[in-house]
Amino acid sequence: MTTTQHNTDTADADTALKARHRAMWALGDYHAVATEIIPDLGPVLVEAAHLGPGDHVLDVAAGSGNVAIPAAAAGAHVIASDLTPELLDQGRADAEAAGVNLEWHVGDAEHLPFEDNSFDAVTSCVGVMFAPHHQQAADELVRVCRPGGRIALIAWTPAGFIGQLFATMKPFVAPPPPGAQPPPLWGDLAHVRELLGNRVTDLQASQQLLHAESMADPVAFREYFKTNYGPTIAAYRGLADDPARTAELDQALVDLVERFRTPDGGIGWEYLLLVATVV
Repeated sequence: MTTTQHNTDTADADTALKARHRAMWALGDYHAVATEIIPDLGPVLVEAAHLGPGDHVLDVAAGSGNVAIPAAAAGAHVIASDLTPELLDQGRADAEAAGVNLEWHVGDAEHLPFEDNSFDAVTSCVGVMFAPHHQQAADELVRVCRPGGRIALIAWTPAGFIGQLFATMKPFVAPPPPGAQPPPLWGDLAHVRELLGNRVTDLQASQQLLHAESMADPVAFREYFKTNYGPTIAAYRGLADDPARTAELDQALVDLVERFRTPDGGIGWEYLLLVATVV
């Protein structure tokens, strides 16, 4: 195979992979998850990154704007970018309803359509972690952030509840294509340090818990995620012709919630909060 043919095949495979990702996140109602289950994460990241008036901010893999909208409400000039147009449409409607102004752009986290050194801060809340090629995505975060600017991220940890959700679903879904990495690795501090390397300084990170008491009932969680969360919907669709495997996954998700329930009946979803300054 010639180099040209290899490059063409690689580009075609990447285009197909991104199309599948785009379609997956358009399934169900991620907007409901963002606004009903994890709305507190956006303001947490806005505060951690000290976003406010005068800041030019890019929110990568912004979804329906759970960081972008509160950042704009804090006075920053914000561009929200995501691979899935349907999510941006929902975010745009929410922003308009709240009287908040910001820009919305369709964009791939691994190929951001912005110039070098364009932003004072680059953020992503449980978003960029789902880009399949971690180093490529990290390189883009650094590239578009000006020297002295901040990169601020929230990602589910591998050992936490959502990290273990993906581990639970793994045996029930097709293996990822070569080169694609597991999303929860972005919640591993050592992994993110390696991705960013010596291009950042003053890196501050901590593990936090999102308290999702409304999702502490195992069956309620399972049915909510089967209805609203794209990756879970896709997993079940792949089992549509296999009732026995569907029942196995049903039970596995119930067992997962039981494993993470606290003695008081609550449940905490662990995430990594990271802020670093670009050199």
